[in-house]
Amino acid sequence: MKKICFLLLLVIAFSDSIGQEIAKQARDDFKKLTWLEGTWQRTNNRSGQTGIERWVKSSPSEMQGYGVTYKGADTLFVEKLRIIINEDRIYYVADVPENQQPVYFKLTDITKTGFVFENADHDFPKKIVYQAENDILKATVSGSNKSLEYLFRRQ
Repeated sequence: MKKICFLLLLVIAFSDSIGQEIAKQARDDFKKLTWLEGTWQRTNNRSGQTGIERWVKSSPSEMQGYGVTYKGADTLFVEKLRIIINEDRIYYVADVPENQQPVYFKLTDITKTGFVFENADHDFPKKIVYQAENDILKATVSGSNKSLEYLFRRQ
C-alpha cells in the first residue's frame, strides 16, 4: 500500500510539473506576439475598398483586435478578433457575422515574426497564418482547397 501511495504521489507531482511547464510555455509564446500590436493598413484591397486590422494587448494573456473593410465611407465588413491564453493554450478567436459563435483556432506554430493557428473542424478557414517582415504583414487564411492572402503595411 505504501508503494502505491508513493507512486501516486510521484505521478501527481510529475503531472503538476508538466502542467506548470505548459503554462510557462504558453506565457512565453504569448510574449512573442507583441510585434503584432498596432494598426495595419491593407494594401491589396479590391478596387474602391480600404481596410485595416488593429491589435492591442489588453492583458498579459489577451490581445484584442478587429478588422474592417470600407468602401468609401461605408463599412462593408467587420470582424472582432482576439488572441488569448485559455487553459494553458493559445487561441486565435474570430467573431464574424457569418458564424453564430466565435470560432477558436489553436496555436500550432510560432516564431518571433509569425504564427500559425488551426481548426480542422471549421469549414473555412481551417488555417490562419500571419508572417511579418519589417513593416509588412502577410495574413493567409486557407482550407478546403482555397486560400486568401491579405497584405498589410504598419501605420
